[in-house]
Amino acid sequence: MAAAAIGLALIDAAIPLPLPGIKPGLANIVTLVVLARFGWATAAWVSGLRVVAGSLLLGQFMSPGFFMSLSGSLLSLIVLAFSVRLPGRWFGPVSWSILAAFAHIGGQLLLARLWLIPHNGLFYLVPLFSAAALAFGIINGLIAAHLLDELPNGPSDALR
Repeated sequence: MAAAAIGLALIDAAIPLPLPGIKPGLANIVTLVVLARFGWATAAWVSGLRVVAGSLLLGQFMSPGFFMSLSGSLLSLIVLAFSVRLPGRWFGPVSWSILAAFAHIGGQLLLARLWLIPHNGLFYLVPLFSAAALAFGIINGLIAAHLLDELPNGPSDALR
C-alpha cells in the first residue's frame, strides 16, 4: 500500500497545475483505504513512508517542499485520528477526505506563513486553497469509498 501511495505521489508531482501547492493528493486515496481497512496507525505509516520516499525520489528531501508535505500530512493525520471516531452512519471516507484535505492545506499555509512567507498577504490565497481542498477532498473520498466497496475485505473475500 505504501508503494501505491508513493507511485501516486510521483504522478501527483508530474501533473502541471497553475498554482504551487494545489495538487490532487492522489496518494491520500490510499491513505483513506488503509485507514478504513487497517486503522490509523497503519495509515500513519503509509503516509509517513510516502512523504519520505516520495521526497527522496523527487530529490526534495529536507527541502521546503518536504517540510510543507510533512506538515500537511501530520496535521491531516491528527484530524483523521479524530475523524474515524465520528459516527459511521454519517461520516466515512468522503467526509474524512474533506476534513483531511482542509487540515493538509491548513498545515501547509501555517508553515508557509511562519517560515517561508512571513506576511499576512498569504492568507488572501485561503479561498482558492479551500476550494481546491473541498473539490479534491470530495473526489478522492469518492474514489476511496468506491475502492472500499470493490476491494475484498480480507483473505476470505478474495477466495469468493
